[in-house]
Amino acid sequence: MRRLLIASMLCVVAAGASAADSQPRAYIISPADGAVVSSPVTVVFGLEGFGVAPAGTQKEKTGHHHLIIDAPLPDLGKPIPADEHYRHFGGGQTQTSVDLAPGRHTLQLLLGDHAHVPHAQPVYSDVVTITVR
Repeated sequence: MRRLLIASMLCVVAAGASAADSQPRAYIISPADGAVVSSPVTVVFGLEGFGVAPAGTQKEKTGHHHLIIDAPLPDLGKPIPADEHYRHFGGGQTQTSVDLAPGRHTLQLLLGDHAHVPHAQPVYSDVVTITVR
């Protein structure tokens, strides 16, 4: 019984260490990849291992979301563009509603620092592809 208890405790410690060492992760909670939706589309942002802070807030391990619509990741060494393809959420928002034309669209999140620049180790989501009817 004692060996089982010690083994269980070691597993908990190892799990905690690996979680602490894991990389931060941005992800789109909704809509799901492959979803068929109506416009306006509500996009819900997810983030693990970092905190959300408004633009201009210089605090370690924080940033704010940028939603990339129908475009690739920008140059990760420069400030994130601001246009219809690169939408900024400098107020610390964690969701939005966007009007999209009928058809296929791609969505991706990219975290920016206080000055809208991706972090040295960029934090971005997988691309989600949706169809607007």
